[in-house]
Amino acid sequence: MGLFSKLKEGLTKTRNNIVAGIDSIFSGFSSIDDEFYEELEETLIMGDIGVRATEEIIEDLKIKVKENKIKNPTDCKQLLIDTIKEKMNLGENAYEFENRKSIVMLIGVNGVGKTTSVGKLAGHLRAQNKKVLMAAADTFRAAAIEQLTEWSNRTGTDIIAQSEGSDPAAVIYDSIAAAKARNVDVLLCDTAGRLHNKKNLMEELRKIDRIIEREYSDAYRENLIVLDATTGQNALSQLKEFNDVTNITGIILTKMDGTAKGGIAVAIQAEMGIPVKYIGVGERVEDLQKFDSDTFVNALFDVKHEEQENEE
Repeated sequence: MGLFSKLKEGLTKTRNNIVAGIDSIFSGFSSIDDEFYEELEETLIMGDIGVRATEEIIEDLKIKVKENKIKNPTDCKQLLIDTIKEKMNLGENAYEFENRKSIVMLIGVNGVGKTTSVGKLAGHLRAQNKKVLMAAADTFRAAAIEQLTEWSNRTGTDIIAQSEGSDPAAVIYDSIAAAKARNVDVLLCDTAGRLHNKKNLMEELRKIDRIIEREYSDAYRENLIVLDATTGQNALSQLKEFNDVTNITGIILTKMDGTAKGGIAVAIQAEMGIPVKYIGVGERVEDLQKFDSDTFVNALFDVKHEEQENEE
């Protein structure tokens, strides 16, 4: 199955949640009026696209409808698709870290798929013949170190780990020393998702941040937050909390294949201006895909473009 087909399949629940409602509005109205826009707005909000993003999408759509002198609701669909694409496109989604000496920190609460994402990213980078090192700095979750070690074996990636309960910042310190000594291209760091209280977790992240600044200031920094798409709007509040503590540069949205709330990808980019860089649509390494707004929206609305038809 090609990437587009996999993405399309992964977005089935979201598509059924959002697109079916939108299509019934387009076919159910004979003219474009306030009631038409209100119905459309409600459907987008219910699809977890978020109030702010939805309001912006509807405003833009109204302008385009006026400019193009469109009278028939069914002629609105492509304009809506284009408007959502524009909302999600934050320019070039940089994957700069792949081409530089870099340190990538993955953060987020427990259970979102953080450790798995570290492993999958390692797999992607190893496939590009990059020299990768993994840091097992989630020392508080019993299975995290074993899980990452398993990924290390699967992907043929070196790992720096200490015993369970050890100081996460010390693991990062050792990993940076090893990355320099071994001339590593990318250092991938797993971090704790929960300590005995939230304040401690945030302090731990600040401490790690300071160590990276002090010990590896010449490395390119990437702080990726891992969010579970099935939690919908809750993912947005997690992002805000973590962004207060560390500079989040990108988002990995996991479990897109199990949710009807995939619209959260639109909400996050419109609300926070932080790009979604990867989305997870399955268990395998290749199911963690680089995010592309055009492909995402085409898959969401099941609109095939030539290159996507060719790969099916």
